[in-house]
Amino acid sequence: MDRTKILVVDDESRMRKLVRDFLIRSNYEVIEAEDGAQALDLFFEDQTIALVILDVMMPKMDGWQVCKEIRAYSKVPIIMLTAKADEKDELMGFQLGVDEYISKPFSPKILVARVEAVLRRSLGMASEDVLSAGDIIIDKAAHIVTIEGKPVDLSYKEFELLTYFVENKGIALSREVILNHVWNYDYFGDARTIDTHVKKLRSKMGKQGEYIKTIWGMGYKFEVD
Repeated sequence: MDRTKILVVDDESRMRKLVRDFLIRSNYEVIEAEDGAQALDLFFEDQTIALVILDVMMPKMDGWQVCKEIRAYSKVPIIMLTAKADEKDELMGFQLGVDEYISKPFSPKILVARVEAVLRRSLGMASEDVLSAGDIIIDKAAHIVTIEGKPVDLSYKEFELLTYFVENKGIALSREVILNHVWNYDYFGDARTIDTHVKKLRSKMGKQGEYIKTIWGMGYKFEVD
């Protein structure tokens, strides 16, 4: 049976070794990165990483930036490590989607217990991460869409747009509502960007593109015939 793979990111080699040794002892597979840039390279090269343990203070790219980059594409669980027991830092971590926050120094046994708890939670949520509509299956965790069993190559925003449509089947959605939910509330662009993305999305979906109905003068509605 394959062991669960964890990416450990810390610029201190002694800290990486300490964490690695305890995780390996608990039957996890560990890969290491010594800075943020290397961490992102490893993360995007390996789709089987199940959890990231990430130090905040690092050269080249700090942990916050690494977390933002990962969260733009993945919901993989992230545990942040920091030398500062600062409430503002902790709040920032949770706002960025961090699953756990551990201050140094810490007990390696406690870290392993936190890892196990976070993985249990993420695995328990896995069933909610698969959506289906007609011949379309969306695996939100793996960021994969298949139509009639064949993978469809979508951009990040096309994936988010299709996911939002499927999650709101049968509901008339205005362009403004779609912008707010898919492009976030701080987006101030032209609502016509929705039309451009819908056109591209329909073309990639083949005949299933017809599921996205245009509501003239308003927006769109996703309906499976």
